[in-house]
Amino acid sequence: MAGSSHGHTPAAWTGVIIAFIGFCVSSVFTVLADPLGFWAGLVIVALGGVVGLAMRAAGLGQPKGTHPTHQVAASEH
Repeated sequence: MAGSSHGHTPAAWTGVIIAFIGFCVSSVFTVLADPLGFWAGLVIVALGGVVGLAMRAAGLGQPKGTHPTHQVAASEH
């Protein structure tokens, strides 16, 4: 993966950071035994995915066709 640009885009970073914050919120409210806060955290996680996809659609993600092709060795057939 080091040779590819997988995930090195503003859309990917923003979506992951928002989702991480949502996981943190859900974790805190799980420890506090507050179901409403837990679900609010999961809504933030989903929001991270929506924001990432929206940014990708706006051109801030990796362009299509830039992923390296995965070649399977002949011995694996």
